[in-house]
Amino acid sequence: MVKISDKCYVHLNGKAIGYVSNPQAYVKEVRTARRKGLISGEVNVVYMEKLNEIHINTDRGRARKPYIIVEEGKSRFTKELAEKLEKKEIDFAYLIRSGIVEFLDAEEEENAVVAMTESEVNGDTTHLEVDPVSIFGFTVNTAPYPEANNVARHLMFASYIKQAQGLYATNFNLRFESRAYILFYPQAPLVSTSTYEALKLSRHASGQNFVVALSTFYGYNMQDAVVLNKAAVDRGLARSMFYKTYSDEERRYPGGQKDVFKIPPATTEGYLGEHAYSKLSDDGVIEPEMQVEEGDVLIGKVAPPRFLEESIGAGGLEEKTRDDSTTLKPGEGGVVDDVIFTESPGATRIVKVRVRSLRIPEAGDKFGSRHGQKGVVALIVPHEDMPFTENGVVPDLLLNPHGIPSRMTFGHLLETLAGKASAMKGTRTDGTAFTQTGSDRLDEYGKIIEAHGFDKYGEEVLYDGVTGRPFKAKLFTGVVYYNRLHHMVSNKMQVRSRGTVQILTHQPTEGKARLGGLRFGEMERDVLVAYGASLLLKERMLDQSDKATVLICKECGSIGYRDYAKRINICPLCNSNNLVEVEISYAFKLLLDEIKSLHIRPQVGIEE
Repeated sequence: MVKISDKCYVHLNGKAIGYVSNPQAYVKEVRTARRKGLISGEVNVVYMEKLNEIHINTDRGRARKPYIIVEEGKSRFTKELAEKLEKKEIDFAYLIRSGIVEFLDAEEEENAVVAMTESEVNGDTTHLEVDPVSIFGFTVNTAPYPEANNVARHLMFASYIKQAQGLYATNFNLRFESRAYILFYPQAPLVSTSTYEALKLSRHASGQNFVVALSTFYGYNMQDAVVLNKAAVDRGLARSMFYKTYSDEERRYPGGQKDVFKIPPATTEGYLGEHAYSKLSDDGVIEPEMQVEEGDVLIGKVAPPRFLEESIGAGGLEEKTRDDSTTLKPGEGGVVDDVIFTESPGATRIVKVRVRSLRIPEAGDKFGSRHGQKGVVALIVPHEDMPFTENGVVPDLLLNPHGIPSRMTFGHLLETLAGKASAMKGTRTDGTAFTQTGSDRLDEYGKIIEAHGFDKYGEEVLYDGVTGRPFKAKLFTGVVYYNRLHHMVSNKMQVRSRGTVQILTHQPTEGKARLGGLRFGEMERDVLVAYGASLLLKERMLDQSDKATVLICKECGSIGYRDYAKRINICPLCNSNNLVEVEISYAFKLLLDEIKSLHIRPQVGIEE
């Protein structure tokens, strides 16, 4: 009889299907069968030594990665195969069928000893990386020199590239996305990678090559701020178009009622006034190329009343309707780009209106390089005030040099140099990871730059545009690929003097879309408390928020009410008429009501 501890259970997709007594031999047999093509190449098997379990995975959705198989210290992928692959006599699928390359999932990698390069292969090695670059993912591989950067910066760049404006699709003018950004002059990067080229990402470029100088500018680019050249912005640098789609549907309701697209008549409940509908055509929908601003109606629609008792009008004959039009959101504007009519699966009409607006870089817009070096524009400087080189080259962007050493993004400096060499030579540079050592690269780029009469390491004498004097130190100047991110100040800017409040707390609503107030939280309150600005504190936290006047009974401390018929104040608890008006925060009254709901009577003490 087999002891429990000797049993090595086999789990297929997480479900125990049996056990074996010799796990190592079993796992080896499964792998051999897979490599010979006797079982599917999709099968992955792993022996968990600590748990004494075998896991076999065949389910979908696993991330799998190809590796070259190594046997007895030798790679199965020989020079002859490499030559055949280059001549296209065989393909990648042939390598998988022939048991030269296999795919491992995250679990089976636990049983593998992988060498990065062929020179590192030894007796213990089980697999060899197809290419050292494949240890990185898609996003990191689109950035040059990732091995020269701090790993945290890759994570940042990976999220920035998803926010970059570019050419996401060539048929963008036929698509009705809820929001879309199109960069006017997208460029392919001067410093590229093998992944970027192989995936032909330059077809969907999402950035531009900026001339960048590592320099301060009168304190305007402190911390992560950047300074832009106004002439470059005027020439179309990082200019983009923002598209937003508004849509509406003629819904059907129980009882045969339905919505109708039309210009609402003046008798409609919630009528917005004649001027609001002035841009609509006869069918109730706005025309293309019409200039619109916040509050303008894009789609006119009338809907039946929400409640049955409203449905019969004053004369008892006509049916009451309410206005349910789609208006342009606050803080937005632009030109109507296109309008389409379509149908839903339920055969109801749908209208979609796409509004476009031009986005020219301004102070507050966000930019980022491919090394996680983000920056917000602090100033756009006239061309004549920008620093310039001896040859009259004016940088497009000034980046603060303090941002480089502390973040250890040396790839950014390498790209600046390589970009400069590329611009001189007129060809693109390969910045793929692990292809050369850092010193080899520096020498290579340095020679190209020197051959064109510049300082070997890309430093140049710059002159101050304001005073005309040369700077005492040489400044590092070159070309860097920058992305314009979709965090733009025009989408976030908001202001409020007065407006709607929440029903529950009587405090201003939240968020730009609801014309909300700016939150003055506990920590902001602490600043005013520490500063001793008590009247300012009262104004912010009470007068401009949820000030409420309540009647408090002097006898029992309960909240009373005003009886307008008898013209007296009454306390509901002790029937006293001795009440006094007190200003409190409505949130405090809410707290008192919630305490009462717990069957606890709060008492408010009044002092003269």
